[in-house]
Amino acid sequence: MKKIEAIIKPFKLDEVREALSEIGVTGLTVTEVKGFGRQKGHTELYRGAEYVVDFLPKVKVEIVVADNLVERVMEAVINAARTGKIGDGKIFVTAVEQVVRIRTGESGEAAI
Repeated sequence: MKKIEAIIKPFKLDEVREALSEIGVTGLTVTEVKGFGRQKGHTELYRGAEYVVDFLPKVKVEIVVADNLVERVMEAVINAARTGKIGDGKIFVTAVEQVVRIRTGESGEAAI
């Protein structure tokens, strides 16, 4: 099993969720986060004062899937989240050793 974490632009969340549903992903976790990379933030004007916004709002989507779905999930996220502009985000894939569904006690892939 693998955990896929995707950092994406907030307005792309619905498209990513729909793309994942189409390939059979039934569950995911979404967290509102802030960060910066090459995008580096920007300056804004508020009541005549200029200030720097270092951390930009992003959304982190976390999905745990069976090994055979990893490539399809990554492709779906990339295709749905891509705008072609800087700040589109990143995808991280890590190994998951064990999963347990608390309600039923199921473990492994049956608990995903």
